[in-house]
Amino acid sequence: MSESLSILLTNDDGIDSVGFRALYDAFEEFADVTAVAPAEDQSAVGRKMSQDVDVTRHELGFAIHGTPADCTVVGLEALCPDVDLVVAGCNKGANLGAYVLGRSGTVSAAVEAAFFDVPAIAVSLYVPGGDDVPWEEKATDTEDFRNATNAATYLAKHGLGAGVFEQAEYLNVNAPMLADDGSLAPLEVTTPSTLYDMTASRDTENGRFTLHDGVWDRMRSGDLPDPEGTDRRAVVEGRVSVSPLTAPHSTEHHESLDALAQTYLDSV
Repeated sequence: MSESLSILLTNDDGIDSVGFRALYDAFEEFADVTAVAPAEDQSAVGRKMSQDVDVTRHELGFAIHGTPADCTVVGLEALCPDVDLVVAGCNKGANLGAYVLGRSGTVSAAVEAAFFDVPAIAVSLYVPGGDDVPWEEKATDTEDFRNATNAATYLAKHGLGAGVFEQAEYLNVNAPMLADDGSLAPLEVTTPSTLYDMTASRDTENGRFTLHDGVWDRMRSGDLPDPEGTDRRAVVEGRVSVSPLTAPHSTEHHESLDALAQTYLDSV
């Protein structure tokens, strides 16, 4: 195992998840990997942060009794402060579209790394549903994650030297499941889709609201308005999506807001 590349590996599905093991095994072949991942499933917690966390030893490294963002902070501050790269994943379930970036624990672990000026890659696997087998019962073997692990290791090996992270602070990688014939998916550079289809419906009997993300229904039916070059279209059509992103929140110059600021004291 070469120590030329050192990696902090984390996720949000938990340190014992199959997707995490798939990435760990793939990276361990050529890098010095330190696992710093949640002890339990922490999916969809975003950048939630704890005030204090317990850390226990695990056969792969360290299990953090906290969130993915906790893992990044504890890892980079104390457990492995000199790593070259943070990799988060592999999440079982895609993290596609601009609206999920702040929700995803996987992506949030990568975003947290950006504030330490450490490049990061968030890695997720699209597991389609809508057939006879529930999506939760799919992707149960590390081999099912091979499109994701191949893309992630390729980007880790070559991205730093190629200057990718001089422009992007982190990469959001989403891969389709491995094809039945074992052929690997090509890689496409994308932008996050802006499609948003969240609804809230009220149950007249108990008054509760049910929140529903209609994007998944669209993905299953193929009813996708996403244009070419977006992350969701790439993955649904069988390509690995790689979106180069910066940590929130980007700042732009707004002349209209400048004008309001200048007249503020005159109007109050």
